[in-house]
Amino acid sequence: MAERLTRQGREVVLIDREKPCRGSTAASTAMLLWEIDRSLNELALLIGFDRAARCYQASLRAVNELQRLILERALPGQLRPRQSLYLARDDDARSLRDELALRVRAGLPGVFLDHRALLDNFGFARAAAILSPGAAEADPVQLASGLLSLSLSQGARLVQGDAVAFDAGKDSVVVGLDGGHEIEARRVVLATGYAMPRIIQPTIQRVASSWAIATVPQPQNLWKDEVLIWEASEDYHYARTTPDGRIIFGGEDDDELIEPATRDRAIPEKSRRLAAELSALWPRAILETDYQWSGTFDTTDDGLPLIGAVPGFPNIFAAYGYGGNGITFSYLASELIAALIAGRSSPLLDDFAIERVSPARA
Repeated sequence: MAERLTRQGREVVLIDREKPCRGSTAASTAMLLWEIDRSLNELALLIGFDRAARCYQASLRAVNELQRLILERALPGQLRPRQSLYLARDDDARSLRDELALRVRAGLPGVFLDHRALLDNFGFARAAAILSPGAAEADPVQLASGLLSLSLSQGARLVQGDAVAFDAGKDSVVVGLDGGHEIEARRVVLATGYAMPRIIQPTIQRVASSWAIATVPQPQNLWKDEVLIWEASEDYHYARTTPDGRIIFGGEDDDELIEPATRDRAIPEKSRRLAAELSALWPRAILETDYQWSGTFDTTDDGLPLIGAVPGFPNIFAAYGYGGNGITFSYLASELIAALIAGRSSPLLDDFAIERVSPARA
């Protein structure tokens, strides 16, 4: 967000209550997918095909443009373009055929792999899969650090502090810090991850936790093309590889174990489950792990982010890329909010509105 606004010529102050790139950034598995947590078919049933297709197309553009920014500015982050493999969870191949047909109608790329083609090409014994181009993977801490450094080189200033009060007026916003200081700005963008201020009251968002493991390096055991892997189910598992040949495998999401201490105590058991799931998916994997971790993982009922103006607080905007596409949605938020500040709008702001009602409950 800061990089985009400084590139636009804005005077930007970043407020961070912690050391930058800690918190959820360090916990991210950084799979840069354009596919949304809700399949296109599910999302179309919730909000209509045209709106769902618009969201998917915007997500695809965001991944492409983020990769272009990283390459053009030579940012660190070990960016590696990848294809994604969307695996059938059980024996349901037909739903993936229907999903691909809808994606083709929306102008999205991808090919269908039946059981034999999937087994022959990638070695996964699932009923079917959709193979799609346009994804990527990265080191999240390096990438965030690079974006921060670029922002500062373009004129942004970094202030350590916790924003605890917001006084929004017609022409400016006064932000009160925990140390007693105040910062007055024409506009404020809340990009606070999972620490949501009380002035935002969404009804569509819920808190969850996720877990992940990273195996020992095993470059001899990786699957073809090191594609990004995720499953066609609500509580899916996902996998990617690293430049030094590790397998990162995550999932086991839980919306009850959300207190940090409780969440972290579950790491040993969740890691055992993840290792068992990895073994079932890819039997040739060495299951010895070097790293195990957990993190907060907020989601929304429709799988879409919360981006746009904060209701009732003029000149305050929010950029919350909740779901499995956090980095992708964050880039999209930077483009949408920068345009909004410049006096332009987008129909996507209706799709991502903070105050929108859950389509499932509606």
